[in-house]
Amino acid sequence: MTDTTASSPATSGPATGRAAFDPGAAAARATDAILRDTLHGTHRGVVVDSPPGAGKSTLVVRAARELAAAGRPLMVVAQTNAQVDDLVARLAEKDPELPVGRLHSNDPDPYDKALDALPNVRKSAKAADLAGLDVVISTAAKWAHVQGVEPWRHAIVDEAYQMRSDALLAVAGLFERALFVGDPGQLDPFSVVGADQWAGLSYDPSASAVSTLLAHNPELPQHRLPVSWRLPASAAPLVSDAFYPYTPFRSGTGHGDRGLTFGVPSDGSGPDRVLDEAAASGWGLLELPARRTPRTDPEAVRAVALVVRRMLDRGGAATSERSPGPVPVTADRIAVGTAHRDQAAAVRAALAELGVSGVAVDTANRLQGREFDVTVVLHPLSGRPDATAFHLETGRLCVLASRHRHACVVVCRAGVAELLDEHPSTEPVRLGVTVKFPDGWEANHSVLARLSEHRVSWQP
Repeated sequence: MTDTTASSPATSGPATGRAAFDPGAAAARATDAILRDTLHGTHRGVVVDSPPGAGKSTLVVRAARELAAAGRPLMVVAQTNAQVDDLVARLAEKDPELPVGRLHSNDPDPYDKALDALPNVRKSAKAADLAGLDVVISTAAKWAHVQGVEPWRHAIVDEAYQMRSDALLAVAGLFERALFVGDPGQLDPFSVVGADQWAGLSYDPSASAVSTLLAHNPELPQHRLPVSWRLPASAAPLVSDAFYPYTPFRSGTGHGDRGLTFGVPSDGSGPDRVLDEAAASGWGLLELPARRTPRTDPEAVRAVALVVRRMLDRGGAATSERSPGPVPVTADRIAVGTAHRDQAAAVRAALAELGVSGVAVDTANRLQGREFDVTVVLHPLSGRPDATAFHLETGRLCVLASRHRHACVVVCRAGVAELLDEHPSTEPVRLGVTVKFPDGWEANHSVLARLSEHRVSWQP
């Protein structure tokens, strides 16, 4: 992998004889190298690995603008309509004069109506109507049905690790060269069909677009973004060590650059104590008594809702590099993450009973790519009798633990470490399959070991 990170470690306080790590300079060097390979390289593809909050969308927008400015019209492939609409809006904001095409489906409500207010954005369900525009953006699913058009010289594939290789094959004939940008630590591509019969083969359709691409083209340039601008200095080491051991990253901010305070003192309850711990350290573990429970554990669900309610009641305020003074942590800046949709529905109902609205409550799959000031997570293994492959998936825990800018509170029943030891990984070993490291078992142990330092035990 091309090394585009800084070689000197970060320092704090007095000079230690080592140069201080400059996150802005490290990120700029990485970006310059990526754009150099994209605009002037000879390879048909460039791969960029990115940790959470490293500026993937910013890179995609800048690369698109520079390719367009160089007279190279391009297509952009994203994985969801929300991602497409976000990229269109970002491009319009950065360059209001840039002609952008939003290729959409024939569904009744195919795109965000906010795009109608952007004069430089043309929308159509037919690719031919958007021919000649500098940038055309759509989902992989929509691109797969485009035929009879002149191939683009360039493409950008966003969230490439969440794209299945069969989806890449379906659109590969539409472009000559491509920049693939994604986060290898997030959730693997979703498939409703079993793919065991293809395991180990270089053309496994359920594998990610990037893994299949590199299996057939190992010589392609690979870069990585070295800085997370989302995760605070308190969170980056835990997430980096647990989920990115071979491609470590650092926070773009230092200890003390961000803060979380409350206008109302603690009432001494478990939810208040864990909020104080999270405000002080960036992490909080609210541990309920060990017990095997239904998936929608009523006590755990109510504990999650109480943490959110108390965050709002106590007038949480965040300070950061984004503003000169404290900014209230309102409901729309808080997220609750779960493993299952029925858990999310139960949390929404519990919040409604407490008079809370406006909080984003969803599964890891749907929170992926989003950012909040504070997150409250219902641990995927809380109260479970077993540790299945679904609940041990590394990407699920990584997403849940990496959405926040200030603090993350994890609600979990005691006994998860023992559960992991009782259910070691038993996934079959298949020849030719690259072992994903760390696996979910090890990642869970690593995260729990760190969270235990911030434990608040509570009997509801």
